[in-house]
Amino acid sequence: MTVYFIGAGPGAPDLITVRGKRLIEACPVCLYAGSLVPKELVECAPKDATIMDTAPMTLDEIIGIIRKVSSDGCDVARVHSGDPSLYGAIAEQIRRLDDAGIDHEIVPGVPAFAAAAAACGIELTIPEVAQTVILTRTSMKSSDMPATEDLEILGQSGATLAIHLSVRNSRSIERKLIPLYGDSCPVIIAYRVGWPDQNIIRTDLASLHARIREHKITRTALILVGPALAAGNFRESALYDASHRHVLRPFTSP
Repeated sequence: MTVYFIGAGPGAPDLITVRGKRLIEACPVCLYAGSLVPKELVECAPKDATIMDTAPMTLDEIIGIIRKVSSDGCDVARVHSGDPSLYGAIAEQIRRLDDAGIDHEIVPGVPAFAAAAAACGIELTIPEVAQTVILTRTSMKSSDMPATEDLEILGQSGATLAIHLSVRNSRSIERKLIPLYGDSCPVIIAYRVGWPDQNIIRTDLASLHARIREHKITRTALILVGPALAAGNFRESALYDASHRHVLRPFTSP
């Protein structure tokens, strides 16, 4: 018996991996986070499968169900949104499964920041503008951030920031990042990226809070910050430069 932690992607049912879909189709038990995973995505489960929405459940209840079906040798498709390695709350589930001696495997998915970049038609790493992407969040009711990972520290890098789970902290984000990135730094608010009601809002750092209030966004939004989001005048990468030699394209004289 194996529990498969499957990344369902950001919302669109066809953004799940082939491996993830095949596992859902094969597992007799499917537990999915219904608040963030569309039900259409798990409708490919076997006709007689047990399908349960875990959104209203506690960790103890979820593990209790898994322990119960494990005695029958049933594989479980544990479906999470995005990629389960990012803010997926799988670490505590895995710890419980290890304690119970239950096998598990992680199947990666499309993360929200990658889906947001695709929806915007942009690259997050631009030569000599930004070559680093920092995935982070801010302190909320659920848990505090480590002191060394505050935005005032991370922002000193000038990297592209992908700020998760923080739309209600937009004033704090402005206050901490404007001194580092400037008022006019490009910002993208990606609301429910990949869902039918997806909304991509382009603005600047000084207008972040105002735009969030204007669109009445209170949850399920990713905030991207950094000059790479609107870079236009930048050098081309060496990857396809005719004068750049590498093992697959050795230099040849004209």
